[in-house]
Amino acid sequence: AVIASTSLQSLPAQVLNIPPRPANALKESVFVSMITPLSLLDRENAIYTQVVTGNIPDFMRALSPVTVNATISGTNHTATYYVTPEYLAIGADDDYFLMPMTPTLAQRIANKLQCNLPTKKMVDGIYATAAVKLRPQPIPPSGAMITVPVFKQHNDSVWQLRKDQNSAHPLGALVGGHKKDVVVTNKINNPTPTGRVAIYGWHQLSGAPIQPLYTGHGDTYADYSHGIRL
Repeated sequence: AVIASTSLQSLPAQVLNIPPRPANALKESVFVSMITPLSLLDRENAIYTQVVTGNIPDFMRALSPVTVNATISGTNHTATYYVTPEYLAIGADDDYFLMPMTPTLAQRIANKLQCNLPTKKMVDGIYATAAVKLRPQPIPPSGAMITVPVFKQHNDSVWQLRKDQNSAHPLGALVGGHKKDVVVTNKINNPTPTGRVAIYGWHQLSGAPIQPLYTGHGDTYADYSHGIRL
């Protein structure tokens, strides 16, 4: 949802509509081991089950406000939307896994949690607002980039950057730059859906994105660099 606003102080807190994390929920290491040998379909079913039963870090539940401005027909408008402070992850605050997934599953989860996936413009707004800006860490392309071990490799490299920021910006601060966003765009829905995934972002510390809006992969594709922002 997008809420028009003139003052952040007037906005109510926003949280994900998701159950509390179960006491016996899987941690990142166990979950990664479980999904590594699975087919794509079984892996995505497992991801969905973990998310909708509440196995996401507690710090991801309170949403971060992003306020943007635009002048339309000579009138200035201000709007605020709320986003997860980190890309969708499985696990606990002290042991979580940033989870790449197909756009089909991403949209299914967004629908379940009454959220949206972002647009290209929203991704730029999120990065500009982020208190924690992490540099992209590309892995040389190969057939393995769509596999869980490479997802894990990238997850660990992201954490090495993120943990250095924890003192100044504890978990729950808005983070950007370390993943490409799966986005919604008319480019894959005009005039009819084309069965593609749209990705954008991976902003460098200069603010320039590595990844322009791209729709070259099918909607069953997900690699280590993809992140899901609700």
